[in-house]
Amino acid sequence: MSATRDSAVPNPPEVSNPPQVSNPAEVSNPAEVSNPAEVSNPPEVANPAEVSPPPEIREPAHAPLAHVVRGDIIEGVHHGSVVVLAADGSVQFQAGDIEAAFYPRSALKPLQAVGLLRAGLPPLDDEALALAAASHSGDERHLATARRMLATAGLTDDALRNVPDLPYGPAERDEWLRRGLGPTRLTQNCSGKHAAMVLTTLARGWRPDTYLDPDHPLQREIAATVEDLTGQRIARVTVDGCGAPLFAVSLHGLTRAAARLGTAAPDTYEGRVAHAMRTHPEMVSGVDRDTARLVRAVPGLLAKDGFEGVQIAALPDGRAVGVKIADGADRARMPVTAAALARCGVDPDVLADFAATPVIGGGAPVGALRAAGALSMPASSMPASPMHAPVSAPASTSPASPNSLSPAAS
Repeated sequence: MSATRDSAVPNPPEVSNPPQVSNPAEVSNPAEVSNPAEVSNPPEVANPAEVSPPPEIREPAHAPLAHVVRGDIIEGVHHGSVVVLAADGSVQFQAGDIEAAFYPRSALKPLQAVGLLRAGLPPLDDEALALAAASHSGDERHLATARRMLATAGLTDDALRNVPDLPYGPAERDEWLRRGLGPTRLTQNCSGKHAAMVLTTLARGWRPDTYLDPDHPLQREIAATVEDLTGQRIARVTVDGCGAPLFAVSLHGLTRAAARLGTAAPDTYEGRVAHAMRTHPEMVSGVDRDTARLVRAVPGLLAKDGFEGVQIAALPDGRAVGVKIADGADRARMPVTAAALARCGVDPDVLADFAATPVIGGGAPVGALRAAGALSMPASSMPASPMHAPVSAPASTSPASPNSLSPAAS
């Protein structure tokens, strides 16, 4: 692995006052990037021999992970993949296909934040650094922090290149619309990451208006960090929903990276990002979002969700979990994550509020969505409900089945 791994911050040059842009308005219209979605070959990184080959691009062999139970009958099944890492980094449990290439979506943001620090991101306080790794809800605290980040360089949100959008949080979006306001770059849930990207380009003397180009030196440095933290080459580069380059890795590799951050020393770039995310989970998502509530419930937990049913979570001793729901259903993400954390050794009673989602009929609970098969949570940890009794799994989820939820052999 790379020698930069968990290395102490080597007295970085003073960059708390990034260079001023003489005319911020001049960065609002970037040069066009030709067909960025067609960039299929990731940029080369230094010392490629220190990471393993890229994961295979194939149709993932997902397994059943969660059942939607209505009236004691399995009404729906969510497939996906999950991996649980032990403290020594070995695979303690796996289901589905943890080695196929996939897109982590916003679960990649903690790695990108580390890459920004390595690339020269000016010093930020913990709230702002947490926002740099965030998919925020768009409340006033989030927006004020993003504005404050940009103001250190004399910029406004005109400098951002992310896609304008309404606030992500339902309550925040409703309030925004009630005020008669429309989509902006600042309210889009990735604005903290983009603000940090702009600040880094200015600190390094790079062009700030083309920072989303996969060949921009900023994105090349972030790609190198992703490969270092995951321990594998990037399989493919595309464009995320916000417009930033998105790197395909494996679920196993992404979870290894989460464990790297979770165990990092405080004086490392990885440790700084982990500390900011742990101490300000409401900045990483939102006050009432499930990932923030999970971090507050489990001492020392580092966690980040992503679109299309992705979740990572890591504990300070190296135990970590990674989840990908095949159909992208967000409703299955947290119950499966809670079950994976229980297999990881977290007290099931602590996870009870995350272990099941009610299925409603006629305005009342008539069932639940919960993890299935070998990933099932103990019945004692389920929220009190007459509809939480276990339901026999169909034969296809038996431990003897090809895609069963069985522990890894090693």
